[in-house]
Order: sequence, then C-alpha cells, then structure tokens
Amino acid sequence: MRFLINVIDNSTGSANAEEMAAIDVFNDELIANGHWIFAGGITAPGQATVVDNRAGAGLVMPGPLVSQAEHLSGFWLIEAPDGAAARTLAHEASRACNRKVELRPLLG
Repeated sequence: MRFLINVIDNSTGSANAEEMAAIDVFNDELIANGHWIFAGGITAPGQATVVDNRAGAGLVMPGPLVSQAEHLSGFWLIEAPDGAAARTLAHEASRACNRKVELRPLLG
C-alpha cells in the first residue's frame, strides 16, 4: 500500500541542522527498508498559485487556497504493507522532523 505523510509546520524553512540530520537518517532508513518512494519540501504558502480552468475559466489566483497558521511544508510518499506499519513510519517521521504529520493512504 502507498501512503502520503504530510509535514505540518507554522513557518517555512524552519528545520535546524539537527532536524535536517534526523530527516536524512529517516530517509536513509526508508530507502534501506524498501519504504521509500519520494520525498520533498514545499515552498512557503505565499508562493502558491491556485489555478481553476474548469470549463475553460482560465482563472489564476496568487497565494494559497486556504490561509492558516499551519500549512504543509513537506511530504513523504511511502510504501508500507498496511496501515499499522504506515502509522509506525509516520511516528518516526514526526520524531525525525520534529513536526506534526498527517498520514493518508493513496487511492488505488
């Protein structure tokens, strides 16, 4: 099964050197244990653009869809045998990045 682990933060680029090192170790463990698919950081919400081209509307709106104190600042796409294993990995991800995370299964 595939899962998305979203990193939740209240600032951007806030990871310190110790947190970045822990994230690197976690990434290495994901790779070594066959859970790694992809991971990445996300720019500040102010750099977002919302595009709505339903029915050819061609609308482009600067900024995030939703403005809140907390936002997504990164993510992991992982492979895990089941939800319990994915939750264990989400706990490890939260500890590594020192942030709250959201775990969601991917469809299909």
